[in-house]
Amino acid sequence: MTLDSRVQSGDETTEARVKKSFLRLVSLIIIVGLAATACSTNSAACNDPLGCVTINGNESIKIAVLLTLSGPEEPYGTDALRGVEIALAEKEKIHGHPIELVEVDDHCSPEGGKAGAAQIAVDPAIVGVIGATCSGATAAAGKIISEAGLTMISPSSTAPSLTKAGEHQPGFFRTIYNDKAQGKAVAEFAFKVLGLRTMSTIHDGQPYSKELQAAACENFEKMGGDCLGQIQIESGSDISAKVLWLSKLHTDVLYFPVYSVDGPAILENIGKNKIYSALISSDGLMSTDFVQQNQELSRGMYLSGPSPVSESQEFVNKYIATYGEEPIAPYHLQAYDAANLLFTAIERAATSSGGTLSIPRQALRDLIAAVRGVPGLSGTMTCSALGDCAEPRITMFQVQNASFVPIYP
Repeated sequence: MTLDSRVQSGDETTEARVKKSFLRLVSLIIIVGLAATACSTNSAACNDPLGCVTINGNESIKIAVLLTLSGPEEPYGTDALRGVEIALAEKEKIHGHPIELVEVDDHCSPEGGKAGAAQIAVDPAIVGVIGATCSGATAAAGKIISEAGLTMISPSSTAPSLTKAGEHQPGFFRTIYNDKAQGKAVAEFAFKVLGLRTMSTIHDGQPYSKELQAAACENFEKMGGDCLGQIQIESGSDISAKVLWLSKLHTDVLYFPVYSVDGPAILENIGKNKIYSALISSDGLMSTDFVQQNQELSRGMYLSGPSPVSESQEFVNKYIATYGEEPIAPYHLQAYDAANLLFTAIERAATSSGGTLSIPRQALRDLIAAVRGVPGLSGTMTCSALGDCAEPRITMFQVQNASFVPIYP
């Protein structure tokens, strides 16, 4: 996969270009007051307001991954973990210290996110966190991670509330788009491309699902459509009665941005009453497991997700050589970029004195918050004060022959 089309390739390899792109942080990042907040290069004292992580001798630099590593949504977390591992294999060391990954399962749930964050927060040697996978887990983990002084970068948590003024947790960033943009993309596709005028939605009450369908309805109605029914289900429960009731509204499109726990059940119930002109979901169902296990029911449905990029065969070859299969979900690139963003910021923030490496926590956050126009494999990154770093590059896909085929724009 190549870098963003705006990056000149020349005769360099993709890996070399990516490394150079991240080194642009040296000139692109504004380091106002960094000397005052970082640990002194001439002293072991730490003057950072959030403290410093101290690495002695040959000790490793510990990075935690808080991702979904079990259960129905495991493909999303595993795919992201693989992106981090590929980035780590390329980086190998920071200032001569090996990088150690601490794997923690967020179970794609608020409870899992909270428990995982608590496990990470008690380890003073952990420098930063890649995760969580699901927005509900991230929302529950955010405050704990933030109060521990850690930096957290999610490759897949898209809920608008995570980067909303008054709700954003200091130190939280993401390399995936904000669902304000994804909801708008879904609404525009349904209204302008498919020409549909009425919509109903199903959500599970969690931040990702609830906020995404709300954004879609808001934008759909701004364009002149009607969002007639917004039904909340309890994830994993019998939903037949609610789906039947919703079908009686006779809307043109049903939008259900849920995860794979509920997606198959919704499709099965709809299959008995095929009254919708279009079925639309989002990236919560964009895994090879979902489409392979639900081939007949999912055929022809639409999904929104991260826009395809011109991935170089070099990256794909690394993925296949390491894991024996093609990428299984859409977040490996965002995770790769999140890891490189964190690695580079650590490299720039760290100072050394007498063989001891000190990594100032607030300075680390400040470096990432100041990122402007840095190319990654998933797109160009510019971080806002509230933690949004990704371009809103969203594509509509259709399930065809058990594959996600990009169709718009």
